[in-house]
Amino acid sequence: MITNLRALEEAYVPRDLHHREGQINQMTASLEPLLNDHPGEDLFVFGPSGAGKTTIAKFVLRQLHRQADIAWGYVNCISDSGKSAVLHRLLRDAGLGLDLRQEGTSPSTFLNRLRDLDRQFIAVLDEVDVLADHDTLTALYEIPNVTLLLITVDENDFFASLDGRLQSRLRGTVRVELRPYSHNEMVDILRSRVKAGLRPGMIQDEVLEHIADLATGDARYAITLLRRAARAVESSERRYITRDVVDSVAGEARDVIHDQRVTSLSTEKRLLYELVTQAGTISASDLRARYKEQRTDPIASRTRRKYLRALERYGLVESSGQGRGKTFYAGGR
Repeated sequence: MITNLRALEEAYVPRDLHHREGQINQMTASLEPLLNDHPGEDLFVFGPSGAGKTTIAKFVLRQLHRQADIAWGYVNCISDSGKSAVLHRLLRDAGLGLDLRQEGTSPSTFLNRLRDLDRQFIAVLDEVDVLADHDTLTALYEIPNVTLLLITVDENDFFASLDGRLQSRLRGTVRVELRPYSHNEMVDILRSRVKAGLRPGMIQDEVLEHIADLATGDARYAITLLRRAARAVESSERRYITRDVVDSVAGEARDVIHDQRVTSLSTEKRLLYELVTQAGTISASDLRARYKEQRTDPIASRTRRKYLRALERYGLVESSGQGRGKTFYAGGR
């Protein structure tokens, strides 16, 4: 029944990307100078969760890589937020730092590896607003052969967090906005995944429309729901994916996404998540106190608040109130 499980994975980058042609052309034009060994224009991709920000970035970069020897590295700052961790991940993802270890290697060593590179490099920083500090961005920006491709949810929130100098530098980046997928667009995306990953006739359009209704613009959830439904049918005596099958795995699909997000958290974010989850409900002051009890070298309050905002955006924790009266709750699934 399932002919290509990879095509049903959210991280899969399809051959054709539907309903993002304008953004693809905009990004390609900005990065085209790289084909002639010149720096591209720095890019800033933003939009809601599930709008395909990461997918479109990887799609465009893979197209460019087929045309020229362009190096690029990807890092999700939810998993790696510190300067050394980010730089190490970028180099390893590009296959350029396999001899370098994160622990015991200074950030300057990673940066020098990029400076000494005899070709252009694209640094893709996903969830860039979760960086522990912005010195990482400044350092990458100042390397002549590095082009930045920054990804986040909220453009205004990100720029508001920058100091004046970095704001000024990054104001010139090319902005690429992704809106949520419409119902019909989501159905088209699901059809392409079905064509690539399932045998013909396994699911009807009316069921794809039902999945699109449940997903409400979130491609990540829609694709996960399709995959879980396909697996459920494959492991049973059923022959087709029906609305009932989809409904039966809807909660399971949300749990899968929730667990993937928890797994991706770096140590500090995981600790904050666990403290909130264990408490169920906890005030900001109690959370701060319990966090400091767990850490001999705690992160700065500003960074901790940034990490908590990221956990909220991921739906892993929730909050109410403001400032000292703020209360955190375990996130729903």
